Amino acid sequence: MSLFSYRCARLIGLSASLCAACALAQTPAQTPAPAVVAPKVMVITMFDGEAKPWLDNEQLAEKIAVPGLAEKFPDVACNAQGLCLLTTSMGYASAASSVSAVIYSRLFDLGKTYFVISGIAGVDPHDGTLGSAHWARYAVDGGLLNVIDARDIDQTWSSGYVGFGAANPNEAPKTKYGTEVYRLDENLLQKAFALTQDTPLVDNDSAATFRKQYRQPAAAGKPAVSICDTLSTDTWWHGTRLADAMAIRVRQLTDGRGNYCTTQQEDNATLTALQRGAHAGLLDFKRIAVLRAASNFDREPLGMAPFDSLRARSGGYLSSVTNAYRVSSKLAHTVIQNWGQWQGGTPQ
Repeated sequence: MSLFSYRCARLIGLSASLCAACALAQTPAQTPAPAVVAPKVMVITMFDGEAKPWLDNEQLAEKIAVPGLAEKFPDVACNAQGLCLLTTSMGYASAASSVSAVIYSRLFDLGKTYFVISGIAGVDPHDGTLGSAHWARYAVDGGLLNVIDARDIDQTWSSGYVGFGAANPNEAPKTKYGTEVYRLDENLLQKAFALTQDTPLVDNDSAATFRKQYRQPAAAGKPAVSICDTLSTDTWWHGTRLADAMAIRVRQLTDGRGNYCTTQQEDNATLTALQRGAHAGLLDFKRIAVLRAASNFDREPLGMAPFDSLRARSGGYLSSVTNAYRVSSKLAHTVIQNWGQWQGGTPQ
């Protein structure tokens, strides 16, 4: 080989090496995909006050950031035992959006996960009192209807709340969206109640004093755990007249079987997102439990105006967030500690 040929060959080889090195330098480093978490129990709370007892007591050290969660609650907190906590932020839009973000994030395997919705609520004084905790059989949407101002309604009507397509408030709606009512799994409901009915509940002097204004035996009694139904609506209504109208709606949508005792803001939205996830094959709708603990009454006591009752300090808040945690955590711990019995479905 001539000196010229040798130099040319060497230059070509060096150029190829330099190009290969440049190509390697420009190739981005491969970031390993995050490990998929398979919670045994996913607790869903709606605001920081409901989340606080879980964060204070459960050592939820692993924080998993999920795109699409509320700015104030950007991650799901988990522990090594299989318990995770999601806080959605309040209201229908936030609840549905946050739950959907988790379901479709690909960060979680939810196929065998039990979901426990754990929050606070108003309570019907016929069914419970401040600090009482209630597992839901039915979750009923208190919206999705026509509303006529009470000053303009027919004098024979009981309220201005009329179902879609109905002729009056006492006629069941003719048109439904499909999200108006959910029935929770009866086996899990009964199991949750049996496990938690004797849970020691906290009370306080302020709540005890306030409840004395109510004549209903359930309202005057000590906090207890029960089964009844829950009513969801983004509108914070209050008072006996509206409560009576909502009771009619619950009966209409459950074929007369439902009796709401708690009123809250998010559950039908949360359950709709979970149902869509179940339809997509990503979770099991039979593994959902709903617990609401009472922070206030949903209507006024005898002799008090509804607006004054709405603004009154009942003293029930601290008891409600504490008891919601005490009761629902007992179910969560049972599932986790006995996973061999629960992973295939709720034990009989």
